[in-house]
Amino acid sequence: MNAPISNVIAPPAPKSLAEMQLPIVMMRDILLKTIFRTNADMVSDIAKAICLPLTVTQELVDLARSQKLLEATGTLHANSGGEMGYQLTDAGKSRALDALAQSEYYGAMPVPMDVYAEQVKRQSIRNIQITRQQLTGAMGHLILPDDLLSNLGPAVSAGRSILMYGPPGNGKSSISNGIRDALGDKIYVPRAVEYSGQVITVYDPIIHSAAEEMVDDPNSLRRSGRRFDTRYVLCERPTVVTGGELSLSMLDLVYNPTARTYQAPLQMKSTGGVFIVDDLGRQAEPPQALVNRWIVPLEENRDILALQSGEKFEVPFDTLVIFSTNFHPNEIFDRAALRRIFYKIKIDGPCQEDYLKIFALVARKKKMPLDEDTLIYLLKHKYPEIDNEYANYQPVFLIDQMISICEFEGIPYQMTPELIDRAWANMFVREEAIIH
Repeated sequence: MNAPISNVIAPPAPKSLAEMQLPIVMMRDILLKTIFRTNADMVSDIAKAICLPLTVTQELVDLARSQKLLEATGTLHANSGGEMGYQLTDAGKSRALDALAQSEYYGAMPVPMDVYAEQVKRQSIRNIQITRQQLTGAMGHLILPDDLLSNLGPAVSAGRSILMYGPPGNGKSSISNGIRDALGDKIYVPRAVEYSGQVITVYDPIIHSAAEEMVDDPNSLRRSGRRFDTRYVLCERPTVVTGGELSLSMLDLVYNPTARTYQAPLQMKSTGGVFIVDDLGRQAEPPQALVNRWIVPLEENRDILALQSGEKFEVPFDTLVIFSTNFHPNEIFDRAALRRIFYKIKIDGPCQEDYLKIFALVARKKKMPLDEDTLIYLLKHKYPEIDNEYANYQPVFLIDQMISICEFEGIPYQMTPELIDRAWANMFVREEAIIH
């Protein structure tokens, strides 16, 4: 599905040091550390490394020069438009080493928390309106009942929390991924944010997919007009998927004692996107405890994080949270917790008609010829054994099993009652006494 590149208002690039809203000493020290670590010696290279416009970088360089921390090398770089070179003075090197001892962070200037919060509002997940056509397009590979899309659509457009529940193997994870695909547009993710003089890195290449072709050269004289603050990276709306491994500690700031910097927790990295908690009920912590952790964020669109010092502060919470579970909600939540999850959507197994559609679709994709007599055998003799409970995963499982048998036996792909029996035997484990 070809989505628009982005309708989101870009963060404006700062025009001066005064506009940066960061402590001057912090900016100067990041400049010195970056020059020390990267050996950048021209303003254009330094600007690229700290992700600031040339004019603002020049202001910072002039400030460091006035404090005798930087000096001009006296050589002009002929191949770079006659740019002057700069280097750290002995005092500058000493200051850079002191600053590195306090925090190893260098490179992109962080974005102040308040400025970041404004950008989060501009690109809020709650500003998105999903149409039936977009949702159907993103879910095109799935056979879903119409009423399911009718329930999902408003839930996704509201950008509020969703609980999907129902028997296993019916595509709750696939539907979650389809919702992510339907969002379509792109947002700006800060490389790092600043709070109370501390740097918190946010951009994570494992989670965030950068739209490389959209990045402007901050130093180019002729630019494409997309003049956004390059301290941000233009990315697809992020998706964080967690399962049984999710623990409450993953929702806290991660402090790196060696680098003396913080890394944003998972839910902050998913800002402007989707946070999927798959297999709720399989985590070490009880589901009630996990949902209790989300109560304030889900209700008030803000999260509370804590620094090593114990100081607590607010960050924006702008994430579509999707909980997915095989348990009935009443088994794992109390009423107060359920009330705070805005949409509860049951994902049932397919009816027989949809089951056959899925079977035919999978067979065609895997080049397995359909056999009507075998399908009748499957429906009349095998499914009554499990009270005719169909699940979306079963056609894939049965067809894959038959393919494996055919390949092992060296025969063409085919469906027969005997192959169905062999495949079926691997789908379920019989209840039987184990003799010790």
